[in-house]
Amino acid sequence: MPTVEAETLPHPPRISSMRIPFLTLGLLALAIGLLWIGQGTGLVAWPRSSFMISQVQWAWYGAGLAAFGLGLMWLARR
Repeated sequence: MPTVEAETLPHPPRISSMRIPFLTLGLLALAIGLLWIGQGTGLVAWPRSSFMISQVQWAWYGAGLAAFGLGLMWLARR
């Protein structure tokens, strides 16, 4: 039976300790950002009593938050 030296065995992939938190926060920021865009543009009227509905400034805030979330997810995938 042939012996295999330790140097020839493939190393398991290293997973960054920040990958899961970055992905989680990125997805959360993206989801909230998309909700804010929908509310700010008036496409999403939930909840009915929200002060953000049809307020375009919240669509811009949502776009920024969604972009931040995408950036976090991109960092997690690197």
